This record gives sequence, C-alpha cells and structure tokens, in this order.
Amino acid sequence: MIGPIDHVYYWTRDLDAAIAFYRDVVGFPLVRRDGDRWAEFEAGPVRLALHGTEDQTLGSGTVVLRVDDLDRARWVLESRGAAFDAFVGEVPGLARFATFRDPDGNPVQLIEYRP
Repeated sequence: MIGPIDHVYYWTRDLDAAIAFYRDVVGFPLVRRDGDRWAEFEAGPVRLALHGTEDQTLGSGTVVLRVDDLDRARWVLESRGAAFDAFVGEVPGLARFATFRDPDGNPVQLIEYRP
C-alpha cells in the first residue's frame, strides 16, 4: 500500500536564497538543515524540503498551499517580496488559484477552495 505524502522537495542551486524565501517570504519554520545539501520546513502535515545541487538543469514540481482568503494571502506574500504571475486561475464553483515562483523558478501555488 502507498502511504500518505511524507514530504515534497525541490532541487535548488542556491540553498541559502531558497531557505530565506520559504522561511521569510512564505513563512514556513525551518526545522532542519544539513549544510548545503538539505533543508526541511514545517508546512502542515507534509514537510517541504530543499535539496542543494550544482546541476544546471533542475527538475521541478509544484507545491500547492491551501489558503482561506486568496486575495489576503497574496497581499501578505507580495508585501514580503513574492512576485505573482499575472494570471489568477479559477475552476468555476470549486477554487481560485494564483502562482508565484521561488528563487530557482519553481512554481508555488496558492489555492482557495469555494465553500
């Protein structure tokens, strides 16, 4: 049987910049760092981790963060330095979402589910 998601991780070429982004802009507490190779953040039931690399061709994923108020969350993150894509998506009757990027260009998405 496949268990629940334990963590999601991104590869990063600049671990210090990525840690600062997820800690200071997004607001996740840093719970573990192993030199320039690994860092983990408390992000609810699933941990977000960063894996340092010198590889110039990074793979990517998307971390989706649930919020109660998309507009407010976006304002808070923009005030901390996050730059959002111009497009705000919507799945009619289900959810709205907006995307910003970390220092390596990995997409991070906010999602607000409709009641």
